Amino acid sequence: MRLKRTMGFWDVVLFLVAAVVGLRWIATAAAAGPSSLVVWVIGFAAFFVPLAFTVIHLSARYPEEGGLYVWVKLAFGDFAGFIAGWMYWTSNLVYLPGLLYFSAANALYIGGSSWQSLAHSAPYFIAVSLGGLVLATWLNVVGLGVGKWLHNAGGLGTWIPIGLLVAMVAIALARFGPATDIAAADLVPRTGLGDMIFWSTIAFGFAGLETASLMSEEIVDAGRTIPRAIVTAGAIITSIYVLGTAAVVLALPAGQVSSLSGVMQAVQATGDRLGLPGAAAAAAVLVTIGNIGGVGAWLAATARLPFVAGLDRTLPPAFGRLHPRWGTPHVALYVQVAGAAVFVVLGQAGTGVKGAYDALVGIGVISYFIPYLLLFAAVIKLGGTRLVGRLLAALGFAVTGISIALAAVPPEDSENPALAVGKVVGSSVALLAIGALLYARARARMKPRGG
Repeated sequence: MRLKRTMGFWDVVLFLVAAVVGLRWIATAAAAGPSSLVVWVIGFAAFFVPLAFTVIHLSARYPEEGGLYVWVKLAFGDFAGFIAGWMYWTSNLVYLPGLLYFSAANALYIGGSSWQSLAHSAPYFIAVSLGGLVLATWLNVVGLGVGKWLHNAGGLGTWIPIGLLVAMVAIALARFGPATDIAAADLVPRTGLGDMIFWSTIAFGFAGLETASLMSEEIVDAGRTIPRAIVTAGAIITSIYVLGTAAVVLALPAGQVSSLSGVMQAVQATGDRLGLPGAAAAAAVLVTIGNIGGVGAWLAATARLPFVAGLDRTLPPAFGRLHPRWGTPHVALYVQVAGAAVFVVLGQAGTGVKGAYDALVGIGVISYFIPYLLLFAAVIKLGGTRLVGRLLAALGFAVTGISIALAAVPPEDSENPALAVGKVVGSSVALLAIGALLYARARARMKPRGG
């Protein structure tokens, strides 16, 4: 049974919007103040553009299932390809719980003030996260022909609430003026350690353009569709981040923005000012759908990595099996959701909801960006680019390296800094070690007897 080409141009565009855009990064940026608007522009130039160039170039030259895994393998050999795929895949074991925690926090606005008592309830966050994982996994096992509608809904559920917020804030500005007065000096980015940590988060917010390439053999005319979709999605993604952050900053007084639910705070506050009390609940439904769509998109994309590794026999062959009815890599999906479920629970160990969220973000950034180092190096090694292309890849490599270092530093308000560092660094090193061990065992199994 072969993989089915079920995704067209707009499917890929909405898939990328759902996969890349995180409304939580808008909340984080707005919490950092008006200077984050300039940081978004810097992040676009220093990270998004190099990444877009790299993915467009490599996906056009090597439009094969597995994307990043295949590109790094071609450039640096089997071990590097496996480690890139392994770290990329396992990064989602911690990324998805973080995304679901954010979704759970925003979903509380559906029920208004009566639900806010759950904002610090670990059982609530765990239950919602596990439920989201099960739903997204089931739809993806059924197949992209069905699962893509979740991804499409995720893309729409991401930009429609921001469009609603921007329109509401524009009306409120005309009637009442801004909640925060912004001076020119407020737009100058700060360079303290805490601010630099935030910069690495902005880079992470732009990551994910390579996800569609992991499913190249399931995209119609992937060599042409993916580059065009990246350009289109890129314009949408950047607009969402910049306009969304500006709207939250203008809607809420400085210092009152939550990094978990800042977008919903802004919708609720602006809705109350305009006499639209139901706006927050409606936006919360859309944001929740958008986040679940993002979970589905990442599950769909990253499941293709262990699938390809199973075909290469660097992971057990079971990972390379397709579902007999739906033709999807169901074993890879099941294993991935089981691993993510473990991190949903472990993230709460020794800390509260915010501490768990911060740790999950830090681990996710490090484990996710290690493959990016190999990705940017691969486009240089494989050639086919001019000097400008190599310089862009080098810039992306440098930004990625700095972001990895900063992700290990705990937030200033960390409940237990030593524990936070231990979780982030220890988990990342453990994931690398496990990947190396799995590869060594796979090579030993494939080695001819007596060789």
